Amino acid sequence: MYDCLIVGGGIAGLQAAIQLGRYDHKVMVLDAGDGRSAICQSYHNILGYPDGVSGPYLRDVGRKQASQYGVEFMIGKAEAAQKTADGFEVKDGNGNTYKARTLLLATGVMDRIPPFPELMPTLGISVYVCPDCDGHEVKDKSTIVMGAGTVGANMALTLNYFTDQLTYVNHEQTEVDEEKMLLMKEKGIRYFEGPIEKVLADGPDFRGVQLTNGEQLTSERGFIAFGGNEVKSQLAHQLGVELHKNKHVLVDPRTKMTNIEKVWAAGDLVAHSEQTTIAMGDGMQASIWIHKTLIADKEK
Repeated sequence: MYDCLIVGGGIAGLQAAIQLGRYDHKVMVLDAGDGRSAICQSYHNILGYPDGVSGPYLRDVGRKQASQYGVEFMIGKAEAAQKTADGFEVKDGNGNTYKARTLLLATGVMDRIPPFPELMPTLGISVYVCPDCDGHEVKDKSTIVMGAGTVGANMALTLNYFTDQLTYVNHEQTEVDEEKMLLMKEKGIRYFEGPIEKVLADGPDFRGVQLTNGEQLTSERGFIAFGGNEVKSQLAHQLGVELHKNKHVLVDPRTKMTNIEKVWAAGDLVAHSEQTTIAMGDGMQASIWIHKTLIADKEK
């Protein structure tokens, strides 16, 4: 029986694991290994890393740091969770069952990224998904937004704050609101509607795209905006956790506990928390209150 089972080994989960380990609690992190931080090659807006830092690096160093305090790690995807008389049980896809007194859900969000292999080395370096994180990276640079419908148009219009050299490729050829089309035209944003055949890149350096009609569009930077990102709140739903209308988890802003006693949530899974630094804060805040709860239970 673990004191706390953390589902998700990304930034929020690791920060919580480090702190709970420092409290000398028995902690297990169950990680599927496929989160956002596993594929972002560079974050540029984190204090202390002026030249950027990669998600894989933070995950690696975070696991090592947590392990120093006795935190255990298991690779696996959690598929079922239930409340028990003395805590919780979580089962993974390999048939393993983990028991814990408290539960922290840090399962995150996954962006809908088109399956072009050339994109993966560019993510966070020359192609981005979050304008708040990386809009600055396209400042005064030619930029192609690869997206779908109105979602992609909104991204192009948002990025117009940073650059006026914008092209929007509506890869999925889905409908764009007439108002957005007019705004893009007004702001000089080029618009192409048609499938992308290939992403042009030299390793981490994005160069543009080639459309299925053979036309090549060159650019210094890229952004992805397809919408329909997966919020990984399935376990939360199984446990009866209250969800926002967009499937993100609702938590107490002070403690990060959900409406289900002894179930916490942190990071991108939580409503409006899709920033690495906020994920760290969420994980730390949740771990403090998990500790308080565990201590109170032992004193009963």
